[in-house]
Amino acid sequence: MSVGPSEPIEAEGWEESADSSRSARRAQQTLVAMCGLLAYQGYTVSINGVAAPWIASSFQLSQAGVATLYAFISISALGALVLARLADRVGRRRILLVCLTATPVCALGAALSFSLPLFALWEILLNACIGATMSGATVMLAEELPIARRAAGQSYGGLAMGFGSGWCVIVMPLLLDGGYSWRWIFAGAVIGLLGIPPLARVLPESRRWQRADASGATTGVRFYDVFGPRHRRRTVPMLTCVFLGAIAGAAANNWPYFHAVSVVGLSADLASVMVIGGGGIGMLGFPIGAWLCERLGRVPTVALAGPLVSAGTAWFYWGPPPECTWRLIWLGAGYCGFSIAVNAAMVGGNAAATELFPTAMRSTIIGWFALTNALASVTAQVAIAVFSAPLGGLSNVVGYLGLLAIPNAVVFARFIDETRGLPLEVAAGETPSVGRDRSRDSC
Repeated sequence: MSVGPSEPIEAEGWEESADSSRSARRAQQTLVAMCGLLAYQGYTVSINGVAAPWIASSFQLSQAGVATLYAFISISALGALVLARLADRVGRRRILLVCLTATPVCALGAALSFSLPLFALWEILLNACIGATMSGATVMLAEELPIARRAAGQSYGGLAMGFGSGWCVIVMPLLLDGGYSWRWIFAGAVIGLLGIPPLARVLPESRRWQRADASGATTGVRFYDVFGPRHRRRTVPMLTCVFLGAIAGAAANNWPYFHAVSVVGLSADLASVMVIGGGGIGMLGFPIGAWLCERLGRVPTVALAGPLVSAGTAWFYWGPPPECTWRLIWLGAGYCGFSIAVNAAMVGGNAAATELFPTAMRSTIIGWFALTNALASVTAQVAIAVFSAPLGGLSNVVGYLGLLAIPNAVVFARFIDETRGLPLEVAAGETPSVGRDRSRDSC
């Protein structure tokens, strides 16, 4: 079953023709399309974090209340898992286009919702589409790019998301300075409707998915087969790492603006300078992560980044000290530190995750990661809501949760297989290994 613009299914199995100009153009086209899609969703997914102080004010929520709201919105991961499974069943391209169509509609619904339950409902639907888009784009980058560019492709995708997120941070103070409601920040997500026609024209279907579909592999896989005897050795430690890392990451990434404005007392403009400047420097983590992945491997990259994530999170959320007169510099340094480490770990983790599982369940396992991320996010937000008072505030709790990046790195280093230089089908166990030296020459 082929949908949308596509090329003939190749008969060589996993071997790709790196010297073919047609393959090179297709890979470049996919990379550009996925980066554009991820930049758009990077803006959209950042709205709740950037607008958290004003969402809390509009709905009269305390720190614990807004944390509880975001925990409830994490139910969206169930929808993301269903959509990810459908991407393995009916095709990557079709689900990506469905999500791109639904995202602006849900964003408009959230912007126009003045009751908390209705706002939460639209946010659940919106974040389900965002999660499915991110998982689909991650899989497409892995399946369409040659071996030597897979880690770099994940870093480009991360840079695109960071670019979109940066625009969200820029827009927020401009709206406030202009006297507009925070709800107008959703306008940037609503105009995503304009991107549907050009994306539909250029986005190809994954050739690997086409081959799997033609062989019937996509119809015989169920969403829980990732826990079967063949795959659980990889699934269980990967989900454990995702859970631990996501608790640390969700806590650290969701509250920097809130910490800077509501706890440290920076103005919205200075907080935006901190987030934009620190986030911009932090984007260096993507190329650094790609470089480390190709020279040291996916596993060492994540193992090295974990302790740095914990250190940067503690520095940011447990500071600055009351007597510090350079609060912006202190926060900026901490934000740069954990942003670089988080982004480098993201490249290594995404590269490994997409390489360890076969084509027929590659999007499904990313959906399971999204669900695990949501459970971790709920855990983090509940922990913040429960312990913020006894532990002296939201920021103190976030600092403690950030320490979980260390056991995450330990588990990853101990139990995750290295896939550097291997074709996808070899790394996933779909075809026998042909030797690492030869695999490095294939793409």
